[in-house]
Amino acid sequence: PLPCLNLLCRHIITHYLSLSLIMSSISIKLLLFASAREAAGGITSASIELDSDGADTKALRTKLASLYPKLAPLVLDEENLTLALNEEYVPVGEVWKLKEGDMVALIPPISGG
Repeated sequence: PLPCLNLLCRHIITHYLSLSLIMSSISIKLLLFASAREAAGGITSASIELDSDGADTKALRTKLASLYPKLAPLVLDEENLTLALNEEYVPVGEVWKLKEGDMVALIPPISGG
């Protein structure tokens, strides 16, 4: 084989591998309840892709606000929408890391009497 071709191939492979590490993503399962479900167009669950670098509950809120504009006022207000990560409530003001396969539930305020 030509040395130049081998060098070019190695360069392309190295570049591709570095891009795949930089641009990798994770998939989480999202569950929506009550007014959160209505604001998202009636969906009860979805798979959401996030960049693995910086994948946390704050990034998820931001992504959901852009994907579902009617959900934005609710999802961006931590006081008004609780997140549960793998069935554990995320306290207001805390940012938790997310990993592949996590399940996040959006839990709006419950009203009733």
